[in-house]
Amino acid sequence: MKIGFIGLGIMGLPMAKNLMKAGFSLVVHNRSRRPVEELASLGAQAANFGREVVQRSDVVITMLPDSPDVREVILGKGGVLEGVRSGMTVIDMSTISPRVTKEIAEALAAKGADMLDAPVSGGQKGAMEGTLSIMVGGKKEVFERCMPIFKAMGRVVVHVGDHGAGETVKLCNQVICALNIVSMCEGITLCRKTGVDVGKMIEVVSGGLGASNIISNLAPKILRGDMEPGFKLRLQQKDIRLALQLAEELKLPLPASGLAHQIFRIAEAKGLGDKGTQALIKAYELLS
Repeated sequence: MKIGFIGLGIMGLPMAKNLMKAGFSLVVHNRSRRPVEELASLGAQAANFGREVVQRSDVVITMLPDSPDVREVILGKGGVLEGVRSGMTVIDMSTISPRVTKEIAEALAAKGADMLDAPVSGGQKGAMEGTLSIMVGGKKEVFERCMPIFKAMGRVVVHVGDHGAGETVKLCNQVICALNIVSMCEGITLCRKTGVDVGKMIEVVSGGLGASNIISNLAPKILRGDMEPGFKLRLQQKDIRLALQLAEELKLPLPASGLAHQIFRIAEAKGLGDKGTQALIKAYELLS
């Protein structure tokens, strides 16, 4: 099975490497050429356009920042849709709007191709280690056929429903993550203000009911002053926005998510969008 992979950023590049380690042949494309050249040096084939990727592949994976990017790469000029063949599968592993996912799935179905929306959770560390959680929407039989691909990149792989369900579950995940990041930063800020040792507070909390992967992975970075991204703050902010848009469509109040969105906006307005989500602590430093 030859896999086309479009989008080789912080997450996509290590995911593609894990597919190659599992024995899959890859055709790869990215806006910047450095990751393409890196994978080509490992045996992947380079492509210049999405259409070229799909023409040389059996399954195409996209891993892109936002809904407009995925729509452009799949439905735009020179995109995947122009080269897709009946019986092919397109797997979008980006985090985008469920509504856009359904729109793309319909367009591919009209060409006889299947689509799975399969966003991931686990950050750069999970992508590098092949331990991502992958939530998949689409036809069950297509999901089962693609399971070897998912197993090369993830540890927990769950079929969660029809088209758009994967993206919906991911947005739920991102709401929970965002609120965890906010609560962690508030706890650290409170502790610092009192003069108590923050490291010792984190040690105690990590062994109690307040423990979480967010604290285990991000609190040590905050203590070291390391704001480099495992997942960019602006992308977390984008995901909260998508969750709030979905809630608006459902007429559902998400008050805590709305507050988190505004706190992330403070950090984003201070030029921290390309830093890691732990850089939210900088917004609290400004407020305090």
